[in-house]
Amino acid sequence: MSSAGLNDRRRARTEASAAGGPGMTVQLGCERLLASHALDGKRVGLVCNPASVDAGLRHVADRFAEHPQAPLAALFGPQHGFRSDVQDNMIETRHGQDEVRRVPVYSLYSETREPTAAMLAGLDALVIDLQDVGSRIYTFIYTMANCLIAARKHGVKAIVCDRPNPIGGVGIEGPMLVRGYESFVGQYPIPMRHGMTMGELARLFNTEFGIGADLEVIPMEGWRREMYFDATGLPWVMPSPNMPTLDTAVVYPGTVLFEGTNVSEGRGTTRPFEIVGAPWAMAERFADGMNGARLAGVRFRPVVFEPTFQKHARTACGGCQMHVIDRPAFRPVETGVALLAAFRAADPERFRWRDPPYEYERDKEPIDILAGSSELREQIEAGVSAPDIARSWKPAVDAFSKTRERFLIY
Repeated sequence: MSSAGLNDRRRARTEASAAGGPGMTVQLGCERLLASHALDGKRVGLVCNPASVDAGLRHVADRFAEHPQAPLAALFGPQHGFRSDVQDNMIETRHGQDEVRRVPVYSLYSETREPTAAMLAGLDALVIDLQDVGSRIYTFIYTMANCLIAARKHGVKAIVCDRPNPIGGVGIEGPMLVRGYESFVGQYPIPMRHGMTMGELARLFNTEFGIGADLEVIPMEGWRREMYFDATGLPWVMPSPNMPTLDTAVVYPGTVLFEGTNVSEGRGTTRPFEIVGAPWAMAERFADGMNGARLAGVRFRPVVFEPTFQKHARTACGGCQMHVIDRPAFRPVETGVALLAAFRAADPERFRWRDPPYEYERDKEPIDILAGSSELREQIEAGVSAPDIARSWKPAVDAFSKTRERFLIY
């Protein structure tokens, strides 16, 4: 589609959405695809998980299984599994059989993260319908990219059904991934908070980064870039076991960095990524210090918690819970960096960067894989302030903003 055509489409969507008022429900890409005849006569593979539901909470696997003209031939699941039944991080899932829909279920977080020729055999189209959360770290966007790569290799058409970026399509923030630091939590040079939808990312990956699949993106109707998920009229279903609420997604682009440390990111609690803490931190003193930093759009409440699993399981950890009070002003990645520096300062002897391996990377430090280079770790170790670190991201983020403009749909 031409740039002029995309601009016309964005303008039309904005006008239609504004006319619909605040009660209007966004129409998902999967709903628009199922209402068309685009799949007639095709054998379909579907990449999805429990969050792949329509506006009425019907799972897309059921919707596709009932399609009279397009047999559902296979299901594919991302990290945590097709049913998101694997709770912890970095645990592979098995292939299986779906007894309800009577099709094979292939895990794309197993011995392979890319569909194989055998998995795609007999398929005419691979439909990808996954809910992203707006961060470079979230692996679903790379499952999608790997599906595009496999579709090109094996001559299968790829169709991406678009869904909202739950934390909006305006904010862009954080360090860029640097070549040489690619991993399954960062395959392409994009910032930590990218401000794009799955469909827009598919277009970016396919063209800018040279995948070259036969790709079709099915856009949403009624979504606007400033919308957070709770403005869409759509039901929230956990995209993964440790993404229970929209509040989690809002802070995740920053606090996911704690996966590269020995500080608990709240796994094993009911508020992962919103609650962070460590055995050496005094909650009240720590939260007071964070509030004293006057970071935009957020307040810190002291908490003491015992994770039920993962880091510091059954050990009291002091720290804070983040309460975002102004979403447009809140800068999650800068906040995450400020928290990292504060936990390190609270006890430099006990604070540790996590050792490899991490997400199939066995040599580089996990914090470097997460941040996209060694620069963030080196800045924190050198005592550079969080605002100064954030300012250092601006040139690369500005350049990315210009690149992404060509691939925006809304």
